[in-house]
Amino acid sequence: MMKLSKSELQKKYKAFQKLRLNLDLTRGKPSEEQLNLSNSMLTNLSIARSYKSNGIDIRNYGEIDGLPEAKKLGAAFLGIKQSNVIVNGTSSLNLISAMMQTLFFRGNRDLPWKERKKVSIICPVPGFDRHFSLCEEMGINMINVPLTGNGPDMDKVEAIVKKDKSVRGIICVPKNSNPTGETYSGDVVKRLAKLPKLGNKDFMIFYDNAYAVHDFSKSKKLANIYRLCEKFKTANNISLFASTSKVTFAGSGIAFMGGSEKTLKNFLSFFSKTIVGSDKVNQARHINFLKDTKALKKHMENLGTLIKPKFDIVESYLAKLPKGIAEWSRPKGGYFVSFNAKPGKASKIYKLCFEAGLKLTPVGATFPYGIDPDDQNLRLSPTQVKNSDLKKSMEIFILAVLLSE
Repeated sequence: MMKLSKSELQKKYKAFQKLRLNLDLTRGKPSEEQLNLSNSMLTNLSIARSYKSNGIDIRNYGEIDGLPEAKKLGAAFLGIKQSNVIVNGTSSLNLISAMMQTLFFRGNRDLPWKERKKVSIICPVPGFDRHFSLCEEMGINMINVPLTGNGPDMDKVEAIVKKDKSVRGIICVPKNSNPTGETYSGDVVKRLAKLPKLGNKDFMIFYDNAYAVHDFSKSKKLANIYRLCEKFKTANNISLFASTSKVTFAGSGIAFMGGSEKTLKNFLSFFSKTIVGSDKVNQARHINFLKDTKALKKHMENLGTLIKPKFDIVESYLAKLPKGIAEWSRPKGGYFVSFNAKPGKASKIYKLCFEAGLKLTPVGATFPYGIDPDDQNLRLSPTQVKNSDLKKSMEIFILAVLLSE
């Protein structure tokens, strides 16, 4: 395909248009095969015939902070002590939203955000669109900082925190990042842990480790930021998040939040006014299914076996592109490939794909306010589609990239 003339490329493209395909690479959803691996959770409570956990009736109200066994599972995800974990909701985004509301109404060792003229959050880009839409909905000003392949450009982050007194935090996806797939380096994690010392005393690191256990190839180990925060006396300035929403059932996972005793106490003081308990039935299902770290590791290996071939397909097509035409990530885990076309080309590629029956995440979605200043980033989400459809999708995508030149 790479040696075809423009007219030949257009001919192949028009042939795809005639097929009236409906292909979708918009979101990082698990495939049906992935979801099937967790089906025993649907019946494992009735088989056990036990509806109590540590003497707690899982069918009743209460335990807003979650079941002890679920906290133990969360501790494995977050790399912290069980006593520093709460379990509630179905995704990390649930708890991030609740934490931001806590800061808005109650604050963290300082004035509530609602009493400030301006609240800003540093956003490494390209990043998770739902983080950005949440901040925008809450009226939080977002400041872009580029990712480097090893995490955010910390020189720029530190300079902003020192200079801009409206900055109240940073929001991160530190491992198998969405969408770049990068894992933050040890130096970046260390500098993040020190960051609150450079800014406001209520500075909060929102550490969304959503892909903490989602490796499908051998990847770089992520340093333990909470231990570093304890060392630098910034443990009250970090909230950590993770979930099983792409481990078991998407939308029906369990979510974890970690933090210091003071952070969790402040959070629960607000959160307890909004909810009467946690979904302990779902937590018990997960406890029975993911019994220990060994069972979790085995399950994630099984998921990786299903996911990795899809990323191999994406790479095999992208590798055919002429040198210099684009750059893209080669993730070791997570759910996405981040593709950078030449500046000004992403919108045209998106339009060409759409008109040939391939839906992509909208251009700009990986940036605050939906604006990619260089119009070059596209996010590919290959996990849900069948391999045969993925190959068709990538052929259309490659055609669109070449025709955009």
